[in-house]
Amino acid sequence: MTEQPTVQVADTSDLALRRAAELIREVPDFPEPGVLFRDISPMLADRAGLHAVVSALGRDCEFDVVAGVEARGFLVGAAVAQAYGTGVIGLRKPGKLPVVADRVSYTLEYGQATLELPADTLRAGQRVLIVDDVLATGGTLGAACRLVRQAGAEVAAAAVVLELTALEGRDKIMGEEVRALLQA
Repeated sequence: MTEQPTVQVADTSDLALRRAAELIREVPDFPEPGVLFRDISPMLADRAGLHAVVSALGRDCEFDVVAGVEARGFLVGAAVAQAYGTGVIGLRKPGKLPVVADRVSYTLEYGQATLELPADTLRAGQRVLIVDDVLATGGTLGAACRLVRQAGAEVAAAAVVLELTALEGRDKIMGEEVRALLQA
C-alpha cells in the first residue's frame, strides 16, 4: 500500500498544480533525524511541474520585478520573471555580491543568517514579487520583505512554492500578502 503524500494544493481546482505536487519527494530524517524533508527538485525538473509552479506564482499579482531568495528562489524567481516579462534580482547570502545596497540579519531555527540586496537593482516605488521555494519559520522571507521595504520599494506579494504550516512562519511576516501554492 502506498502512503498518501502530505503535500496539499492551496487551489484544489488547479489540476496542473495538483499533478506537480505529486512530484514532490518526501525524504525522512533529512537533514537530521525526525525531520521530513520535502524535496521539490523532481517537480522543478519536470516540464509540466515547473510550468504549473511558474504560472501560478505570478498569477493575479501586479509586479514590476521579481526578487528571488538564494538559492532555489533564484531558479523559480528567474523563471517567473521570464514568464511575466520582468527583471529579476537575487537576494544573496553575505560575501557573494561585489556591491551591496543593504543587508538584513535574522534568526533561523538553527542560528543566524543574513540576506543582502545588490546595489543599483531596486528602485523606490517598484512593486516586487518576492519568490522563494519554502516558507518554514519565516525568518528568510521576513528578511527579504524588510530588504525590499528598506529600499523604498513595495512588496507586491511574498510567494512560495511550499509552506510548512506547522512551523507558523506566515505569522512572522506581518502586513504582507503571503502566497503559498502548496502546503504541508
